[in-house]
Amino acid sequence: MMPVKKYFIIIILCFQSLHTLGKDYQVALFGINSDGIALNTSSIQFAVDYINRNGGGRLIFHVGRYLTGTIYLKSNVTLQLEEGAVLLGSLNPFDYERNTWTALVFAIDQHDIGITGKGMIDGQGKSVARNFIEVINKGLIKDQLRYGRPEAEARPMNIYMRGCSNIVIRDITLRNSASWNQTYDQCKNLVIDHIAVDNKEFWNEDGVDIVDCDSVAVINSYIDAGDDGICLKSHTPKSFCNNIFIHNNVIRTSANAIKFGTASLGGFKNVRIINNKVFDTYRSAIALEAVDGGFVENIVVDSLQVYNTGNVIFLRVGERWGEKTSRMNNITITNVYAEVPATKPDAGYQYEGPLEDMPRNISPAIIIAGLANKKISGVTLANIEIKHPGGGNPHFAKVPLDALDSIPEIPAQYPDFSMFKELPAWAIYIRHANDLKFSNITLTADRNDYRLPVILDDVHKSQFVSMTVRQPGQNKIFYLHKSTEVVADKVAGTTAAK
Repeated sequence: MMPVKKYFIIIILCFQSLHTLGKDYQVALFGINSDGIALNTSSIQFAVDYINRNGGGRLIFHVGRYLTGTIYLKSNVTLQLEEGAVLLGSLNPFDYERNTWTALVFAIDQHDIGITGKGMIDGQGKSVARNFIEVINKGLIKDQLRYGRPEAEARPMNIYMRGCSNIVIRDITLRNSASWNQTYDQCKNLVIDHIAVDNKEFWNEDGVDIVDCDSVAVINSYIDAGDDGICLKSHTPKSFCNNIFIHNNVIRTSANAIKFGTASLGGFKNVRIINNKVFDTYRSAIALEAVDGGFVENIVVDSLQVYNTGNVIFLRVGERWGEKTSRMNNITITNVYAEVPATKPDAGYQYEGPLEDMPRNISPAIIIAGLANKKISGVTLANIEIKHPGGGNPHFAKVPLDALDSIPEIPAQYPDFSMFKELPAWAIYIRHANDLKFSNITLTADRNDYRLPVILDDVHKSQFVSMTVRQPGQNKIFYLHKSTEVVADKVAGTTAAK
């Protein structure tokens, strides 16, 4: 079998070749105005339709601000935004169309399409969202207006593509959507390369959302988002995300950096997350979740650098909809360096993560939480170094070691590393898991912590080899509860306690 990285390089080269075919058309030919005042929706749509009917090609936007409402990208057409060109979202809510979701740029059941160049799509999201609120309050648009904001589906994304194939999104900057920034739903052969995302002016502002797609590369990009950075979802039990390559990205968010599993009705398979960097992130650097009846399997995370994040690795199986089939297995995470701060990781950013979601004591850096009837299995962690502030305060809600059963299971709760609030370990907390292999693990706490580094609860047939723990004030490392066949070898300065 061809190595996954080489496979995606071949795909990218093919797309580069593919998208150089066709004729170039200047926007001036179609009377498209660049003053940022005149509304260009009809003229841009005419241009896209014309190029589509005449063999395909690129629509070239030069320096200027091109105001528009919803447009639909068609097969064999690429929007080329040259440096200094801005595709600008209208501030009028009635200039947008809703097709399940609402978007500035739609593509539905198209092929060989792209948005490229050094230019920008600016959704003007905060202003658009406020104008949506105004027309909702007037009764002109129906919306639940939960939490004082329109539903995510009603607010325009910058890009929404569904059922499309052979897509290239390259070099552009995407900023200020009113909702999720860009979503690709049931698409195939998608490359997102060298883009910049600045999306943190309003609620639900994800960076990239991949939904039930096959053969996707998200590479070489910079993402700064108010909500999840790179987020994989599965919206139907009949589909799943497959062959996903996430490589060489830098991510900062006020939620999770790389996350999949809400929603997780189908599943996620054959995902490679290689050589990424995460910083100033409120929740988890890596969050893998199977909570809606789907599966997570054959996942590789390698070469991950994490600086200033609330949690490093969160693996969770749940039952949000009472489903009995969720599963997670065959997860490999290697070569991770991570620093967990003593203070709020995203302090000072627009739309910070909510303070009330955080536990009082700094959470364990690694949480693996299955269910008694749905154990997480086949997880390998190797070459992991984690620096943690320690300093846990027992007066905040100490969980005694003889009361681990009091920690709630909460299988139907929305998954997040802080869902259990106070946990009795500062480094690693594992509950309901089989067949774990940990090796070459270094854990350092800056201050004395009343909690032990590692708590294993209902863990079986697992190995912990070559583990070094540096913690002021104590040398005990493990506590095992209802666990069997756990081997600890070459673990510095500890004896397993039960």
